[in-house]
Amino acid sequence: MSLGAIGVPGLILILIIALVVFGPKKLPEIGKAAGETLREFKKSAKDITGDAKEEIDEAKAAVTDKNQ
Repeated sequence: MSLGAIGVPGLILILIIALVVFGPKKLPEIGKAAGETLREFKKSAKDITGDAKEEIDEAKAAVTDKNQ
């Protein structure tokens, strides 16, 4: 899913609707909160994939040690 699928006119329409619904004063706060949420999600995803890679490496090492 990429922004290319939405297109520029669709993105502009979404921004206009958000501006009407939330107003110009709330929009920056919502954007900041969304950015912080996305940053935290990416950090958590990296941590989870890092943990999974460590477990895989440990399992491979255990199998290698067992076979030798």
